[in-house]
Amino acid sequence: MINPIAFSLGPISVHWYGIILGTAALVGLLLAIREGKRFNMEPDFFMDLLLIGVPSAIIAARIYYVAFQWENYKNNFADVFKIWEGGIAIYGALIGAIIGALFYVRRKGVSFWRIADICAPGLIVGQMIGRWGNFINQEAHGGPVQESFLRGTLYLPDWIVNQMNIQGTFYHPTFLYESLWNLAGLLLLFWLRRRPFLRAGELFMSYFIWYSLGRFYIEGLRTDSLDFTGPEWLASLMNSLWSPMSLLFGEAGAMTYGGNIRISQLLALLIIFAAIVIIVVRRKVVPGLAKYSDPIERKTVKPVSANTGK
Repeated sequence: MINPIAFSLGPISVHWYGIILGTAALVGLLLAIREGKRFNMEPDFFMDLLLIGVPSAIIAARIYYVAFQWENYKNNFADVFKIWEGGIAIYGALIGAIIGALFYVRRKGVSFWRIADICAPGLIVGQMIGRWGNFINQEAHGGPVQESFLRGTLYLPDWIVNQMNIQGTFYHPTFLYESLWNLAGLLLLFWLRRRPFLRAGELFMSYFIWYSLGRFYIEGLRTDSLDFTGPEWLASLMNSLWSPMSLLFGEAGAMTYGGNIRISQLLALLIIFAAIVIIVVRRKVVPGLAKYSDPIERKTVKPVSANTGK
């Protein structure tokens, strides 16, 4: 097992998880700054956006998780703030980051869609790198598998296989599946953003479609999913959509809380549908919809002045 503590400075222990997440944010920022230069956007714009987006994402990720696990927190409210004990959700983080970005770009007088497009590769590369923090902590893994599957079928190196051995049982390295899926998505976004047919906002929506498609199938292997008990027809539909995954990876992971529908899987399907609808509707409804390659215009934001009574 890899020691989750990278090094210590006196009584302060620095964890690999924090280093990896910090690296993920930095790489995402650098990608956004580099692409922003093509549109004459200052690096400070994206640095300030990161300073707003990261806290917003962490707070929303925790609220999202606690909301679906309120029974475990309502009598221990102090535990709500113990995020170092685990319990944050990526979809909640995305919601928080988007809300923070909306307020920021509005103050700057810049189109949210244009900035979201520039940041899309940074988001997916951040998730790609961030999943390795789960690997270090031996969390967010899938159900049990044979060691021979990891070595003989997936041909994984010893350092990954050994880390997937948790108290004598080997597990699906779902962190790796999602990280590789996000790497493919990053390359796809790089290709898409140079296509002449791409309109403003569509790279951002493409990110959501790609990420959510992978999340739907990978989530089915996990054993720590937030879930609930829903109608049988919906559970049957989702199981049918997921069933091709079983041909490659075996049975789905056990439901953590005894429900029949994984929240992240359902949300992934809804996001895919919503993103496609948004792309189609914006192309039909918005007149003169800007292309991705068009210059980014800034609107003049009038300062709020005090009423002098004159």
